[in-house]
Amino acid sequence: MISCLLVANRGEIARRVFRSCRAAGITTVAVFSDPDARAPHVAEADRAVRLPGASPAETYLNGEAIVAAALAAGAGAVHPGYGFLAEDPGFARRVLAAGLVWVGPPPEAMEAMALKIEARKRAAAAGVPVLPELDPGSVTRFPVLVKASAGGGGRGMRAVFAASELDEAIESARREAQAAFGDGTLFCEPLLTGARHIEVQVLADQAGTVWSLTERDCSVQRRYAKVIEETPSPAVGPGLRERLLSAAAALARSVGYVNAGTVEFLVADTGARASDGEHGEFYFLEFNTRLQVEHPVTECVHGIDLVALQLAIAEGRPLPGHPPSAAGHAIEARLYAEDPAEGFRPSGGPVHAIAVPDVDSAFSLPGGPGPYLRLDSGVEPGTVVSAHYDALLAKVIAWAPSRDAAARRLSAGLAGARIAGPATNRDLLVSVLRHPVFLDGGADTSLLDGYDLAGLRASEHACRISAAAAAVAVAAANRRDARVAASIPGGWRNVASQPQLTSFTGPRGRIDVRYHWSRTGITFADAEPDSEVVAFAPGQVTLEVAGVRCEFTVTRAGEMLWVDSALGSVRLTLLERLPAPDRVTESGSLIAPMPGSVTRIAAGPGDRVLAGQLVLVLEAMKMEHQIVAPAAGVLAELRVSSGAQVNAGDLLAIVTAALTDEAGPDDTGSDDDRS
Repeated sequence: MISCLLVANRGEIARRVFRSCRAAGITTVAVFSDPDARAPHVAEADRAVRLPGASPAETYLNGEAIVAAALAAGAGAVHPGYGFLAEDPGFARRVLAAGLVWVGPPPEAMEAMALKIEARKRAAAAGVPVLPELDPGSVTRFPVLVKASAGGGGRGMRAVFAASELDEAIESARREAQAAFGDGTLFCEPLLTGARHIEVQVLADQAGTVWSLTERDCSVQRRYAKVIEETPSPAVGPGLRERLLSAAAALARSVGYVNAGTVEFLVADTGARASDGEHGEFYFLEFNTRLQVEHPVTECVHGIDLVALQLAIAEGRPLPGHPPSAAGHAIEARLYAEDPAEGFRPSGGPVHAIAVPDVDSAFSLPGGPGPYLRLDSGVEPGTVVSAHYDALLAKVIAWAPSRDAAARRLSAGLAGARIAGPATNRDLLVSVLRHPVFLDGGADTSLLDGYDLAGLRASEHACRISAAAAAVAVAAANRRDARVAASIPGGWRNVASQPQLTSFTGPRGRIDVRYHWSRTGITFADAEPDSEVVAFAPGQVTLEVAGVRCEFTVTRAGEMLWVDSALGSVRLTLLERLPAPDRVTESGSLIAPMPGSVTRIAAGPGDRVLAGQLVLVLEAMKMEHQIVAPAAGVLAELRVSSGAQVNAGDLLAIVTAALTDEAGPDDTGSDDDRS
């Protein structure tokens, strides 16, 4: 029996495992890096052990240190969560060699599926269809997908549509895979457009019973990483479902699989697939030998606790002969700290507020009938989102008897969420959940290709009204005499004067709000027509615009304000009334958009570059981000070197206009790495 368990992970998945352990009466042990010292998962554990350092290599990828932590804390078992060492057979063997229980599959089964190239061969031998494997060095037909043999999560994957793109894609994918997984091995396969990403949750005990649970549709993706998942898939009918579940079970049995895992497939849109989802051709993608991020949707429709079942299997207990039947529909949305309108640029820093309205449960199935909303979050107010780790903040899951009802419940919960801190993809999630293609069940892996990401920014009208509400909140907070404020608003004068001015910058540029204090409150001098302040307090404002009242919640941290309302969420920066002279930023400056490390220098001082040409690459939140020339010219200065750590706002390089044909050594820029 497991009495004390260490989770070799962090954030949301550590909290999720702790939840099932508490229900089972199991003592919990957390490990934490220096940036995570005050993280929620550390506070929730019964015991915690520090892993000195900040980078994943020093901490959550340090298997020797984690096993030592388990022994020091008196843990008898280790749960790997997902990511980091979860699919490392060497780590599993290290855990077992220390006399600890490994809550996962046998190392031999993990090894068989660890590398996609070998896994494809095992799948083919088990009778599971696979796409042809292509040698990256001899590809002649496009489009193709360059893929890392190790790892997952969309890292080390690049779509290539022309031969001219292939070399750069291979180099970039190999570099990212090496950094993320310690293995830069690549292969290629034909890129299927219009396909569905379908996966099957498997669960197997030590006696040979294998469950294949209802398929999950994970087709809504960005950069080959999942964004929205659901079960059952609207594209899969009973006949296709039976073939998918049988293939997953056959592969699990062929490698002697035990515990939880997921077999992933592509279901091709061949044009011949019937509208009832019965005749699609499917191909093996990979076997994830661990629990998946999206496991809550399976829990919701089958009414089970997958982590509790993992623990039971690790203790040697058998599964029932058949899994519980599925009921209803569940959809999960991943809330990331990233800005879709800026190319999904990661965002870090402190979380000042995060709240989803009407949540029924956290990390578990709620009691009673649905529809219901579940929140699995790795952050709380006060948590600092670090650039060292994945950008996932939370998962919001809705269950309802029907797919339409689940989508409505989930989109309403996200739209009403109060989030202040790093930029998030919340507006994109709401947009997708309300998109006609998604609601009709037609979303495939290309849905976000060409999506109007810039259109997700708040409208000019919403920005102006939100700025007016923010100005009222700022003015209320700045009242000079709280004792008099209840009867005479602070700032009121007996003699008429010029309106007071509060200015912001926001998604649509500068916004000036002019207002007067009066005996009855605040009146606007130049806000939206027919706008009136109905009520106000430092963090709550009610405005009436053209006869319609709207409630605003204003969260402030320094000069930053987040305004949430039915119009959406608007982030504003309060401008000083008498600002100091701005530091002059030279035209053509390349500024670091986020903290990270420089992994590649693609051009050197004196090189002539074209607009949009790659200058250097930053790695942040386990992903690569390209920094390109803002205009054609000459790379006049390079302020960083390969391997350098940079902060958001740091000056990286300066591109100046080319004055003569002699300005650079060539016309195309350099593709060589430099340091």
